[in-house]
This record gives sequence, structure tokens and C-alpha cells, in this order.
Amino acid sequence: MELVAILFALAVGGLLLTAAAEWMRVPAPVLICLYGLALGLIPGIPALDLDPEHLLPVLLPPILWAAARKSSWRHFAANWRPILFLAVLLVFVTTAAVAALAAAISPALPVGAAVVLGAICAPPDAAAVTAVADRLGLPRRLVTILEGEGLFNDVTALTLYNVAVLGVVTGSVSAMWTAGLFVYSAVAAAAIGLGVGWLLVRLGSLVDDSRVRTALGLTAPYIAYLLADVFKASGVLAVICAAFYLVARSNDPDDFEGRLVQGSVWDVLETGLIALTFGLVGMELVDIIDAIGPGVADLLWKALAVAGAVIAVRALWLGMAILLGRRGIGWTSLGNQPRLAVVTAWAGMRGVVTVVTALAIPQFTADGSPFPGREQIQFLSVAVVLATLVAQGLTLPGLIAFLGVRADEDKETASLRFLMGEAGRAATARLRELRLEGEVDDDVAAAMERRFDQRSEQVTAMVEDRENPETERLAERFDTFERIEGEMLSAATARVLQLRSSPGQDPVLVDRVLAALDHRAVSRRHAS
Repeated sequence: MELVAILFALAVGGLLLTAAAEWMRVPAPVLICLYGLALGLIPGIPALDLDPEHLLPVLLPPILWAAARKSSWRHFAANWRPILFLAVLLVFVTTAAVAALAAAISPALPVGAAVVLGAICAPPDAAAVTAVADRLGLPRRLVTILEGEGLFNDVTALTLYNVAVLGVVTGSVSAMWTAGLFVYSAVAAAAIGLGVGWLLVRLGSLVDDSRVRTALGLTAPYIAYLLADVFKASGVLAVICAAFYLVARSNDPDDFEGRLVQGSVWDVLETGLIALTFGLVGMELVDIIDAIGPGVADLLWKALAVAGAVIAVRALWLGMAILLGRRGIGWTSLGNQPRLAVVTAWAGMRGVVTVVTALAIPQFTADGSPFPGREQIQFLSVAVVLATLVAQGLTLPGLIAFLGVRADEDKETASLRFLMGEAGRAATARLRELRLEGEVDDDVAAAMERRFDQRSEQVTAMVEDRENPETERLAERFDTFERIEGEMLSAATARVLQLRSSPGQDPVLVDRVLAALDHRAVSRRHAS
């Protein structure tokens, strides 16, 4: 019961701090992590004592899915060079650098255990990067690259981690076997992910209820992850491939209710999971410190050294990317945009994957001896998470403002105008088809076309330059119309809510009217 109460306190506090972070203009993971740390320091609070083998498969799949469903395979394919540069090559380089440093400053730590530490600390966290990038107004391509890195670096890092742990536990792992494991893990995971996606698309086509389809979708990340685990493949890659497949196949234009329901459910779930997981990060640091005891003081400078190495390696790697880009090699666009490289270098916060993999280190090796340096690795890993979240997470917004990095508004406006133009042409073409088929008479068709054109002009005015007097006039009319309609809908909804508790009113019928009003309110919000 105490465990349930602590988890509830972490979740509720994390959600409240998520709202506070928006007001304070501070990345939410930073505040939540510090809250978990403060909660763990309260005298009398028991240790969580969570099974680390259950944490990763419970928390990671839905967080990855929520991030992947906002992207697409085409976005990844269009940016494969920088994502490969960051999510694969940089993970190997960071692992090697951290392992070399850890072995140098802790001679008692075996090389294999140092590699385990390097693999744990190597991947920036997808949830932390998404939470920060979403609200900082970064260029869309940069956000896509950072999110792609956050998704795919876990594939590389977790495979390295498994190999390194197996090497320490058994005492031997060959290079050929390691390379084969990487290939098998990727191919099998992709096949499993695509298979799960295909199956869920077929099952979803047999169900008309959007609530049931949404519930099926909630099981998808777990099915993909657990199946991949059964076949010793990458669960992370399986989840990503399944999500990409479902996004690509979710193309029914009339399934508006399903999209609204699923979008809302996943947004809520993602917010709650991030609040809980980063709270756990803070609390686990307290538990690890208690387990280590007096040796913590000696580990503090080592933790700062490892955190500094993680940050420095990323900065040097991006610096090299600038030089290569100017020579037309690799991430070429970065050669002409060094400010983006600086932001990318500083957006390397570690998070829940680092903590959970550190906690999941086995206690014993194959011969029954304790896993070498287990507590030390756990402390250093969680300290790196806290250091990067605080040092980078708190300063990243100021750095972006100082460098003047912001979204390309002209390009985004042009893209929005193109999308609305294509939507308008498709709607007009369909109206003409209905008119030719005799479904709509001339008067109704003319009225609908005038209404659609007027609405299109009003929406276009919201994304174009408002310095134009005519555009300003249309925009003001649109704003006035939206405000008045919102007041009318609010009054109508308030009255129906009053009637819901009145004698003689059927709550089911009242809820149908409320649903219609709510759908109208949602459609207004999406239109604006």
C-alpha cells in the first residue's frame, strides 16, 4: 500500500509540476526529477524497491509509441544521415569515451563493467528531448532530427548494453557474435514490429467502435516489445516500426472520431508517464545513495567527470559534424548553420532509459560472484541523468534565445498555405462531383462554395502577414466570430449540464447532446 501511495504522490506531483513548468518556462522533466529527489529525502519515506526488470517493459514502450506516432517513416528517411550520425555513431563513440574515462578514474572497475556504464549513459532520452523541443519554437527539421535520435539511439544503446552485460556475466563475448547480434536484433525487430502493425490494422478494420480501436492501440507497444523480447530482438525498434506502420496505414478520412479519441488518449498517457518516470528518476537516486553509504563522497567527483565527458563528447562530435558538413560530407546542412549544431550539442539530456537500464544490472555473474561495480555504475548513471537534466535542461531555453534560433515562420506559413490550398481544391472538386451526380442542386452548391471560400479566407488570414489592412480586417472578423461562437457554445453546454441533474431528464440523452456540443467545440479549436 505504501508503494501505491508513493507512486500516486509522484504522479500527481509530476502532473502539477508539468503545468507549473509551462508557466515558469522551465522544462518539465527537470522540475519533476528534482521533486522526486526531494520526496525521496523526506525522513520516513520507504524505498520504492521496484523490480527493475519490470520497469523498462512497463514504462518504455508507451513513451516510445507516443513519440513515434507524431512522426513517420518518411520523416526518418528524409533525415537518415543526421539521425544515423547521432543515434548510432555517436552512441558508439560516447560509450567508448565514457568506458575509457571510467576505467581510468576507477581502476577497480573492470573494462567490461566500464563499457556497461558507457552504454547506459550514451543515449539522450526521447521523452526529455520531446518535452523540451515541443515548447521552444525550434525549426521543425531540427525537432524531427532530435526526436528521431531520441527514438533510435535506444536501439543502439540497449543492444550495446545487453552485449556488455552478457560479457561481464559470462566472461567472454566475441566480436563476430556481437556483430551478428546487432544484425539479427535489427532485422527480427523490424519484422516483428511490421507484423504487429499489420495485425492491428486488420483487427481495427473489423471494429467500428473508436473506443475499442483506441484500447487495441494501447496494447500495440506492449505486444511489439514483449514479442521482440521473446525472440531476443530489439524491443525498441519493434515498437517504432509498429508505430510507423500504423501511422502510415491510418488513412481513413472519415475516422475523425477515432483520430480525436486516440490523439487525446495518447497525449494524456504520455503526460502522465513522463510525470511518473522522471519522478522515479529522482527517488531512485536517493535509494542508490543509501545503498552505497559512505562511499558516495568519493563518487561525486567521478560522477561530475562522467557527466562532463558525456556533454563534451557530444559537443566535439557536433563540432566535427560542422567541419565535415562544410566539406560536403555527412550532415551537410549543418556546415552552414553552426547555431543549430550548438543547440543540438546542448540538447543531450539523459533520462528514464539510463536509469532503468542501470537498475536492471544483474546482481551476480555466472559463477555466483557479485557483478563488479554494480552500485558504483548505478550511482554514476543516475547522477549523469540529474546533471544533464539540470545543467542542460535549465539553460537550453536561454541558449536558444541567445543564439536566435527559431522556427522559419515564412517557410511554415508557405507550407500551411499549400496544405490549405490542397484541401480547398479537393473539397471544391468533390462538391462539383456531387453537383454533376445530382446529389446537390445548383443553389445549395453555390451557397456551400461561398461558405467554404469565406471560411478558407478567414483561416488563411490567421497564418499570413497581418500587416495588410484587408488581411487584418478579415482576421479581426474571424477572431470576433470565434469568440462569439465560443460564448454561445459555452452557454449552451452550461445549460445542458444543468439539465443533466434535473428530474425527468435521461442522462444518456443529455450526454448525447453534450457530445455533439463538445465535438463542435473540438472542431472549432482544431480549425483555429
